[in-house]
Amino acid sequence: MKRKKWKGECVMENQLLKEANALQQELSKWRRALHQMPEIGLHLPKTVEFVAKELEKMGINYTVYEDCSCIVALIGNGEKCFMLRSDMDGLPVTEESGEPFASENGCMHACGHDMHATTLLGAAKLLKEHEGELKGTVKLLFQSAEETFKGAKAALDAGVLENPKVDAAFAMHVAPNSENKKIIYGEYPMTSVYGFRIVLTGKGTHGSTPELGIDPINTGVHVYLALQELIAREISAMEEAVLTIGHFESGSAFNVIPQRAVLEGSLRTFKAEVREYIIRRIHEVTKSVAETYRSEFEIEVLNDVPAVKCDVELNEEIIHSVKELDPELKAYPTFHVMGSEDFSYFGERVPASYFFIGAGVEDEKEWVGHHNPHAKFNETCLPTAAAIYAKAAMDWLKNHA
Repeated sequence: MKRKKWKGECVMENQLLKEANALQQELSKWRRALHQMPEIGLHLPKTVEFVAKELEKMGINYTVYEDCSCIVALIGNGEKCFMLRSDMDGLPVTEESGEPFASENGCMHACGHDMHATTLLGAAKLLKEHEGELKGTVKLLFQSAEETFKGAKAALDAGVLENPKVDAAFAMHVAPNSENKKIIYGEYPMTSVYGFRIVLTGKGTHGSTPELGIDPINTGVHVYLALQELIAREISAMEEAVLTIGHFESGSAFNVIPQRAVLEGSLRTFKAEVREYIIRRIHEVTKSVAETYRSEFEIEVLNDVPAVKCDVELNEEIIHSVKELDPELKAYPTFHVMGSEDFSYFGERVPASYFFIGAGVEDEKEWVGHHNPHAKFNETCLPTAAAIYAKAAMDWLKNHA
């Protein structure tokens, strides 16, 4: 099979990576500063201020969208526009990594979004240095609230894909439990996520007289067990679906039957038909169980995010850029996990690609997964990631000019 050739092949071979490697000290400095100021949700004032100041130092024009704490910066000029996106929000996790620059504000960049924001700042610096060579416009999106699945939607509502209109988009995510600089990609890398809250209302009473009340804890237990049956007995083992109840709360005293019980959970799938079936059954099962145990119920949708679907041709283009950047980089078409990402909203509007890049520290015994209070990330992947961002944008604009 002949490899497809792209316009401008071998131009500036490895030059961007050399320039990026020279930024290692600065990238680490940015990352550690961001790591010490983790903010959550749609309101990231300190993070936005930091990123904006660095963009100003580079002489890059940017716009801050205050309502959603997003920053959009533009480099180059031309009809075609390629967007690079990095999220920058943290998690409500108390850090226990032992790093000398660990956060102390009760929140943590346990998912590596400080690494992502740093990567995009590094790409910005590289692209600004080569602005005269760009065959179009690169749009940089620093996004908030990925962890709550609200940031991408808010950014879209704010018009980040317009003025100029974005033609394609690319993003990457670091992995603290994967070989450093190893890259994985795929057509369907991450699932949809349907988050829901079930509120069960009974009738409170003294624990000594349960016959005078309606116990929502009992109802909740039976709802929980019934929902597990959906995956175990109603979905084929050949399908990919995960249904998790992660929060079950009720009562405040040992001798009181409470008035309410709350269950919160998430459903993750790749196929729309499987997702729709399970959502329908969640409502049917909850209704039936609640009626059986005389409880009232309400189901609230917490989030409803589509699966991440990547454009196959764009994947191929970017992997070509990656291999041209550094032939020794390991890249595998194996990205297909049950996690979710609101970058999927952009993929519904424009051709998009989403990769994972390994960021495991040297001692594998210290590797843990995302969202863990002990998570550590290898900063030596930052120059490589920044160079991949920059080269992917430059090559795409050159190939599609």
